Amino acid sequence: MIVAPHPDDEIIGAACLIHALRRRGSDVTVIVVSDGAASHPNSPTWPADRLTSARARESLRALLRLGITRDAVTFLRLPDGGLSVRRDGCRKTLHRALRRHRAMDLLVGPAGSDAHPDHRAVATALRQFRFGGRRLTYQVWPPRRRGDARVRTVSLTGGGSAKRSLIRLHRTQLGMIADDPDGFSIARHELAVFAHPVERFIEARR
Repeated sequence: MIVAPHPDDEIIGAACLIHALRRRGSDVTVIVVSDGAASHPNSPTWPADRLTSARARESLRALLRLGITRDAVTFLRLPDGGLSVRRDGCRKTLHRALRRHRAMDLLVGPAGSDAHPDHRAVATALRQFRFGGRRLTYQVWPPRRRGDARVRTVSLTGGGSAKRSLIRLHRTQLGMIADDPDGFSIARHELAVFAHPVERFIEARR
């Protein structure tokens, strides 16, 4: 089970891992927690409903390249930017979704040290979920390579260009929406780090 706070975090944080698991024949499911609508709040041509739908389609296209079909992806559509404010609602909704997947033996989600408050809220909710299997965490913000004695690395066949092509499917986050001066766009230096072909995960102690 791969848990992403926003549509695209599953690719930035775990595309290499998903690819490796699928090559081994593992069943992989994905939960995307927020609707992603807060990236361009002032765009007149991209209201929240349109942006939510577009971001979900971007995630599905990228995941399909990794062998993950639509029926293996759940979008909870909680308010983007509000997960840390509505922590209890985030926890209850996410736990309810996780309980539908009793067969999972690996739970992957954002690190509690991530700089984004939505990511930290999801990390807290995951820590509070009773689960006897293996846990891994990934960090998205700030983009950096993590050093830790418990680090696990996974590489992507095709290298950085392969991962970059997956991230580039998230066009709404790469400057496509130009009519919101306060809109978010992944910077070139951030994309370079995100597209690194080796992902690093921290294995949680049981």
